[in-house]
Parts: sequence; C-alpha cells; structure tokens
Amino acid sequence: LVLSFAFTFQAQNFSGKAIYKTNSKSGIKFGKNSKMTDKQREQMQAKLRKMNQKTFHLEFNKNESTYKQEAKLNAPSMPTAKGGMMVMSFGSGDNSILYKNTKKNRFSEKKELMGKVFLIKDDLKKVDWEMTTETKNIGNYTCYKATYTKEVEDIKMSFINGESKEEKSMKTVTTTAWYTPQIPINNGPGKYQGLPGLILEVNDGRTTIVCTEIELNASEDKEIEEPKKGKVVSLETFTK
Repeated sequence: LVLSFAFTFQAQNFSGKAIYKTNSKSGIKFGKNSKMTDKQREQMQAKLRKMNQKTFHLEFNKNESTYKQEAKLNAPSMPTAKGGMMVMSFGSGDNSILYKNTKKNRFSEKKELMGKVFLIKDDLKKVDWEMTTETKNIGNYTCYKATYTKEVEDIKMSFINGESKEEKSMKTVTTTAWYTPQIPINNGPGKYQGLPGLILEVNDGRTTIVCTEIELNASEDKEIEEPKKGKVVSLETFTK
C-alpha cells in the first residue's frame, strides 16, 4: 500500500512544507573550580539548552527546497563577566537560507559572517546510507530507518577560573535517519538527503531533528526561490 501510494504521488505535481524542531547538546562545560556558584552554573546550562532548541521550516517541491530558521521574538540574554561569567550576545534568529536542488545535486546557502553576506555554492555531498527494514510511525507516516558513520572532529569547551579551554579529538559518529516513502522526495532537513522519501527525523548523537508538522499540496508544484545575494564562494573557501 505504501509503495502504491508513493508511485501515485510521484506521478503528480506536488509541493509542501515541513516544520522541524531541533535540540542540540551543549559542548560547553563549567568546571567546579570556576568562580560561578552551583546555581549560576545551572542557570547558564539552562540558557544554553534553550538556545539550542530551534525551529526550522522546509519548503519543497519534487526537486527543490529551502530550509531556514524560524525567527524568535525573545533571544535569551546571558550573564555579564562578573563572578567569572562570560559575556555573550545573540540575535533573534539565524538569517541563513539553505537551497537544495536534489535533481542537479547542488546547493546554495546564504550566510552572514562578520557583517558580510556570502553565498556558498557547491555540490551536495553523497552519503552512503545503510538502509534497513526497521520501521516506526512518526505522526501518520510509516518511516524506515537508515544509518551512516563518519569520522568527525569533536571540540569540547570548558571554562575554569574565568579562562576558556578547548579540547579537540576525533571520534566516530553514527547518524540515524527515519524517512517515509509516503512522501517520495529525496530530501530532508539541513543538508540531509539521499533517501527514497522525505526524512522526518535525524539524530547524530549530539543533535536531534524531528518533524512536527507537514502540509502537502498534491496538485501544485510550487516554485522554490534560490537565494541570489552574497559573495559567491565554495564550501571549502567559506570554511577556511
């Protein structure tokens, strides 16, 4: 039934919108030897957890999509440097826009850095997903599990006696995705894609992304606008 529905859906023009909630674990730790009290440490960790909870909107048609963060009305304020606390300020939301064209296997991402606007253009990275027959339901959709592993650089920050310390190491990370063939598009949140159905959930060990709402228009192939403004650079150049 799922395959039959997917085939029928794929033969039509359609578009849609998916809302994702993200939650990331903080890589910042506050040592017991710092000048902060236990209550201050708890308050800081609570603020960091809140900042790492974000909402994103994915608008898509069969081959294209845009992914951007929902603006927040109230950004959490951070304590001042008194008592060993660190001064940090955050805006009301990320203005980045990620455009993907899965048919042409490319992306364009508008990002702001140091007051300058960049337009990162590059190929989508191929992921060697290992697909399984394990299933679970997310909302009204039957989802299948897929995983892949990779080596990544792990950076941990700590603050002790008012000084920051950075520790780097390499570790193997397994990313788990759940996709539904009931929405037969090769797409998902962020740069995740490459599966025979819309990805509704991702977990890489540090960040969890879960789809909470889907709106589908089975008769309309909505035009997706690619960002145009910004200095064009490759992903490698922007990272450097």
